[in-house]
Amino acid sequence: MTEQKVESLKGKLIVSCQALPHEPLHSSFIMGRMALAAKEGGAFGIRANTKEDIMEIRHNADLPIIGIVKRDYADSKVYITPTMKEVDELIEAKAEIIALDATGRLRPGNVTLDDFFRQAKEKYPGQLWMADCSTVEEALYADELGFDFIGTTMVGYTEESEGDRIEEDDFRILREIIAKAKHKVIAEGNINTPEKVKRVIELGAYSVVVGSAITRPQLITKEFSRVLD
Repeated sequence: MTEQKVESLKGKLIVSCQALPHEPLHSSFIMGRMALAAKEGGAFGIRANTKEDIMEIRHNADLPIIGIVKRDYADSKVYITPTMKEVDELIEAKAEIIALDATGRLRPGNVTLDDFFRQAKEKYPGQLWMADCSTVEEALYADELGFDFIGTTMVGYTEESEGDRIEEDDFRILREIIAKAKHKVIAEGNINTPEKVKRVIELGAYSVVVGSAITRPQLITKEFSRVLD
């Protein structure tokens, strides 16, 4: 059943339904309703943060979920599913795909991506994994490690990718990853218009994730209000 649900993501839209503690919509109940609204609008998958949100989303929308847990640790810049504790929580929530930071940065406790991913796969051999990357090099390294999905999630959010934007030069970074990677590539990051969504699928992305442009009304409102400043 999981494989069938994941196959349904091919060529389709995944909506990221997340609200952090400092944001107005921070609530598992609200994220569950947001996921239902996304499903009614045509989403085929959901990306969600925390075990609690994922479990609530399941009650509202029967769609495959890319699960993450964002958690800060004092000794690492990695915050997307940084340790086995977060992986265990996502397994409990039965996320079809678990996404984690796959940049070159050390995880809490100075754990490398190689060691962490090997441990995670050994502990949960049947699980599907997504690599959140910020550069072509990171993406291809994650591809070699055996991630099932390679994502452009972190482009522009790390020191290594500072100043980069996924949509520049007709999605040059994405195109290079798609051309060289063996595994499925999911386009994510600053894809904020229907035209961009269509384009990345045309370029060969397996799926596309859209978040803030759909599910963060405070940011959407800013785009309208700033033209009147």
